[in-house]
Amino acid sequence: MTALFISDLHLDPQRPHIVDLFAALLAGEARRADALYILGDLFEAWIGDDDDAALPARVAQATRALRDAGVPVYFMHGNRDFLLGADYAARAGITLLADPTVIELGGERTLLMHGDTLCTDDVEYLKFRALVRDPRWQAQFLSKPLAERRAFAAQARGESRRHTSVARPEIMDVNQAAVAAAMRAHGVRKLIHGHTHRPATHRFELDGQTAERIVLGDWYEQDSVLRLG
Repeated sequence: MTALFISDLHLDPQRPHIVDLFAALLAGEARRADALYILGDLFEAWIGDDDDAALPARVAQATRALRDAGVPVYFMHGNRDFLLGADYAARAGITLLADPTVIELGGERTLLMHGDTLCTDDVEYLKFRALVRDPRWQAQFLSKPLAERRAFAAQARGESRRHTSVARPEIMDVNQAAVAAAMRAHGVRKLIHGHTHRPATHRFELDGQTAERIVLGDWYEQDSVLRLG
């Protein structure tokens, strides 16, 4: 099995070259893969499945074409596109994955996560995450007009940039104890995640055995694809 893993594309009309890179991946290399896994933050922001902007429609057409070519496309919510729902998934031909999810990869149980829940030292972010993941908050937000939701998303992006600029760099990364706890809970020795934008492969000892944590790269300046098979 050859699987492709990507995350943190943050697709945005203001960065059309990144959208083009993603479209090229779907029309090219991904056609020869056995599966494509998108581990969150495919979009810079998601205001609801009823968004009538051009970008979601273009992406849905491209992912559906890949699925129709015989390659399953799996999507896990990130901290930017956690409102992406079943309606859009159906249009886009993608399968929604829970965060976390365990898959068999080359005969090894492998844990997939977006990665934000591992950043347990970032207390301010985790409070915000708990708020926006509340079904009552989501229902209220999605009931608002599109223009109001777009304005909120723009404000939230600004707040995120502010938080990132003032927060200590170490709290923006994963907490090793949280990593170990997640891997123990799921009985795995391999973890793949995104979110931190710090691509690397970390090998460490977990309960007397070698464990591996692979961090996916972001797509702010270029594409970044993990190929495993």
